Amino acid sequence: MRYARVSVGGRAVWGRVGEEDVELLSGSPIEATRRQPHAECGADIIGTVPRATAVWLPPVVPPVFYAVGMNYPRHVAHAGVETPDRPEVGYRANNALTGHLSPIVKPAEVEGRFEAEPELVAVIGRTLRHATYEEARESVFGWTIGNDISARTWQHQDRTFWRSKNSDTFKPMGPWIETDVDALAQTTTLRVNGEVRAAFPTGDMVFDPFDYLVEITKHNTVQAGDVLWMGAESTCRLAPGDTVEVEISGIGVLSNPVHLEGNQR
Repeated sequence: MRYARVSVGGRAVWGRVGEEDVELLSGSPIEATRRQPHAECGADIIGTVPRATAVWLPPVVPPVFYAVGMNYPRHVAHAGVETPDRPEVGYRANNALTGHLSPIVKPAEVEGRFEAEPELVAVIGRTLRHATYEEARESVFGWTIGNDISARTWQHQDRTFWRSKNSDTFKPMGPWIETDVDALAQTTTLRVNGEVRAAFPTGDMVFDPFDYLVEITKHNTVQAGDVLWMGAESTCRLAPGDTVEVEISGIGVLSNPVHLEGNQR
């Protein structure tokens, strides 16, 4: 099943995505499964919109936005750092989220490398604390796609990632949440203007999502709706005028144009 959030009359509405239409739902499927973990979404259908004209929002606005770094062996080797010996996460800001087909806006003062990183995203469906590995597996409501945009000059100038990773529109996510896929058995592909710039096995990670959830929940309570971005093997430079696509087979394609701030057309 594929679930999304779309804008209808300026209001965010959950939807169930079909081949032609998006069925609009009266409530959140994540909240429904939180109450009944093995139940289908209990929300009523309140209308439809054509999939071709849907205005896509980030498929979830997370209570907590977890993000993983240096989680693919090739990325670790390229960075020249030691392979992590335990799962550790960072955090990102919700203001950076934007949806499928919405522009990534490059701030006018950004110089140097402006890059994309294609990432698998786990969407959590229930509260977890001191989770076992199996409990962590069962807690994932579904999977979506993220594009981790970074302004590298800012990343090196600042003590934190507050600008370089968290500026508005720097975290496209979507287009929907896929609940019926073996996400770690897929292939991640990054394209710019239709040209493949990177492709790698999605599951070729140092630590998988469930390892991270076990570690996180030793100290933090994970909630329904939280997201966990799983890092990338490769990066790719972007420029205003580009269109960047992240595809994860079995899930979908997240596409966003790149605009320069002040020239968002």
